[in-house]
Amino acid sequence: MEYRDLGKTGLRVSRIGFGGEHVTDADFATTEAVMRTAMEAGVNIMDVFMPQPDVRSHMGDALGARRKDVLLQGHIGAVLQKGQYLRSRDVKLCDEYIRDFLTRFHTDYIDLGMMHFIDTQEDYDLAFGSEYIDYCQELKRRGVVRFLGASSHNAVTARKMVETGLVDVLLFSINPAFDLLPGETEIDDLLKEELYEGRFAIDPDRAALYRLCEEKGVGITVMKTLAAGRLLDEASSPFGVALTPVQCIHYALERPAVSSVLLGAKTVEEMRRSLAYETATDAERDYSVLGRGARSAMRGKCMYCNHCLPCPAGIDIASVTKYLDLARQHGGAPDTVRAHYAALTAHGGDCIACGKCEERCPFAVPVRENMRGAAEVFGK
Repeated sequence: MEYRDLGKTGLRVSRIGFGGEHVTDADFATTEAVMRTAMEAGVNIMDVFMPQPDVRSHMGDALGARRKDVLLQGHIGAVLQKGQYLRSRDVKLCDEYIRDFLTRFHTDYIDLGMMHFIDTQEDYDLAFGSEYIDYCQELKRRGVVRFLGASSHNAVTARKMVETGLVDVLLFSINPAFDLLPGETEIDDLLKEELYEGRFAIDPDRAALYRLCEEKGVGITVMKTLAAGRLLDEASSPFGVALTPVQCIHYALERPAVSSVLLGAKTVEEMRRSLAYETATDAERDYSVLGRGARSAMRGKCMYCNHCLPCPAGIDIASVTKYLDLARQHGGAPDTVRAHYAALTAHGGDCIACGKCEERCPFAVPVRENMRGAAEVFGK
């Protein structure tokens, strides 16, 4: 395993990290096996945004005495409301879940305390213009968090946060599809050298964010590296070709200021698939097959992150959408997919079309349309 400086924090992080989201519903044995596989390979940074008590306890117990060997990236503002994930700036509620994090991980500090999911101007104003930012800074002053960070999917908002000087680390979504230039780019701008990184023309706001982080010494940890697996499938890849995890990882690691790519895994095999990057050849890492063309953008494609929650109808929107996508990919729902869908406590047909989910979604997914589609495909 190779290690990189995490900006100017003084920390050294494995360039392959672990994102814990995919073990949210896993049992302890699975969680422990995945984490053991990662740590034995040298992984020393793990992201834990999930507020659910079981996954926190499983991960905390799996770490045990090895807590000191791992940098935990915990999120300030990821909470539960009536059993559903919610992002909140309510200081009292945030503090409840920070204390819960410390208890379940058997620790008295969080290495990287991330201000959770700040994408829009409204998000920014609410976070940085309220007692929430004071609370976050107080956590750092007290040593409850060693370094303060933020997570975002929006380059413009992320730049504003970095420019405040308060952010030590940025968790940002990076992959070749997300980095594409917007469709409205003027022809006179297409040859501007500053818009290009390697072989790709990337969105100038994203390129500027990466350069700013490099200049400011803000280390970037990466999420959505595989675009929820869409880049691994020729049918769903915007480039018309399937990429490998190794190619996606290499792309992200080549961006300025990137310190670690955090990969989710729900099985040991998936964790090993990501760790294979360390022994991959240059040819296996090469992503030049993408060229500069793309068939479509990723906008509107669900990443199954459930940042759209909470749902007043209690729908697990990510799961419903995932099963709908699987049905569409197969030209009809296989029995196993129907069984998983049927086991959900709420279904697409329960959607009340309030639209709150679409307001929260960082990827502009037509959630209400997807819920109607699921009801049609699965009959409820």
